[in-house]
Amino acid sequence: MISVDAVGVEFSGSALFSNITFNINPTDRIALMGKNGVGKSTLLKIIAGKNKPTYGKISSPSDAVIAYLPQHLLTEDNCSVFEETAKAFSKILDMKNKMEELNHQLETRTDYESDEYSKIIEQVSELSEKYYSIEEINYDAEIEKTLMGLGFVRNDFNRPTSEFSGGWRMRIELAKILLQKPDLILLDEPTNHLDIESVQWLETFLKENANGVIVISHDRTFVDNLTNRTIEITQGRIYDYKTNYSHYLELRKERREQQQKQFDDQAKQIAEIRQFIERFKGTYSKTLQVQSRVKMLEKMEIVEVDEVDSSALRLKFPPAPRSGNHPVVVDDLTKKYGDHVVFEKANLSISRGEKIAFVGKNGEGKSTMVKAIMGEIDFEGSLKLGHNSMIGYFAQNEASKLDEKLTIFQTIDEVAKGDARTKVKDLLGAFMFSGDNIEKKVSVLSGGEKTRLAMIKLLLQPVNLLILDEPTNHLDMRSKDILKDVLKAFDGTIILVSHDRDFLDGLANKVFEFGNKRVKEHLEDINGFLRNKNIENLKEIERK
Repeated sequence: MISVDAVGVEFSGSALFSNITFNINPTDRIALMGKNGVGKSTLLKIIAGKNKPTYGKISSPSDAVIAYLPQHLLTEDNCSVFEETAKAFSKILDMKNKMEELNHQLETRTDYESDEYSKIIEQVSELSEKYYSIEEINYDAEIEKTLMGLGFVRNDFNRPTSEFSGGWRMRIELAKILLQKPDLILLDEPTNHLDIESVQWLETFLKENANGVIVISHDRTFVDNLTNRTIEITQGRIYDYKTNYSHYLELRKERREQQQKQFDDQAKQIAEIRQFIERFKGTYSKTLQVQSRVKMLEKMEIVEVDEVDSSALRLKFPPAPRSGNHPVVVDDLTKKYGDHVVFEKANLSISRGEKIAFVGKNGEGKSTMVKAIMGEIDFEGSLKLGHNSMIGYFAQNEASKLDEKLTIFQTIDEVAKGDARTKVKDLLGAFMFSGDNIEKKVSVLSGGEKTRLAMIKLLLQPVNLLILDEPTNHLDMRSKDILKDVLKAFDGTIILVSHDRDFLDGLANKVFEFGNKRVKEHLEDINGFLRNKNIENLKEIERK
């Protein structure tokens, strides 16, 4: 068992959280929840031993293995994908090499009666006991199974890690963690760089193979399916629920309703006491009663109502100008990069008002198709935009396109037109930018703040065809819920590239699947698609 004992963190005299205490049991699957900025990632780093708390301590057995996957990292570039992943077993292999070295010394030394010889025998005995207690593992097979589960193909195994993007490097590091089979796995937004199939694989793997897990994630379906306990950080303290995220939301609502009732009752009591004091403070016969009530007020512990996470997007798209019946029509479209075929002879027709999901593994052409629709790349075949199609495009790297030299206010002020120019501060306030914050430079904003700022720029233009490429990355759950509601109400056409199952559920009414150089249309929502996909996968296994 690992324990977090009275841990607190302070920055510049201000407490992030105080006296946090809880135990982590061997089979706990914990969702660490709370609004942005409450200290979730900080607490995870402290448990991982990467950061130290201002006070308090983390206690764990001396042989406990704690593995940590941060939000951002880079693996080394001096080896192949397979070699880098094999480092997961480096401790076991080092143990084996050390044993061989010590045994060689025993074979070659002749000082059988010396203390040093006896020490070597003790070392070999201790190492042997540890080494042979480890279950025999086919290392190559385990590495291959894990890498392929996370979306790699065999051709990737011998490629240098330097050829892969940050998201794919994250997968390599995740593979190393999973292969170590640690006592506790700490995951900070592990699904951000995974496609739907890889997220499902990771979810199943953790449920069936992992010991303890603590996860920070904005993917509600992933969290709900994986966890059996929810720890919420709010106002510098924690609430611990022995249940998954969805049930926790219900219990949290009940808790806040009870707090509000206690707060209201106490406020009424305080008002009555103060009224009595004011009325009789000059009356000699009531002096003792007045003094008694003054002391009562001084000793009273004021009931606090936990903050409701109201920091959410309040979006409203302008009315969509009417487009033609088919905003996008693609016929026999092929895209190649040299000899590499992304997809060939792809066909799709999108009707006005449809909400479409582009899904499939990373690298299969979803973003490439979006670039073709945007006219950013050349291709073979035909792609036509319908009459009066006005596109609003949110790219994966939209946040990185912002001018970092500008302030938040300047960023929006320079694109606002007409009446919108008089409402820039109101618009920024709706997106959680207010007061002095609007004078902050873009360069110092977090990923979530930059995403929200980029979304404001999109909303300032009247459009009838929204193309959103991974719009929920870096958005918290509440913000995603609001964005989803607004997209449902949008009266134009939407193309969504996303791996977030919960976000797509109830939003997209048709799915285009990208894979094996093809684009396949599915006339069903995301849940229907995933159900059928599992059936297809089972048939594939039977065929093999």
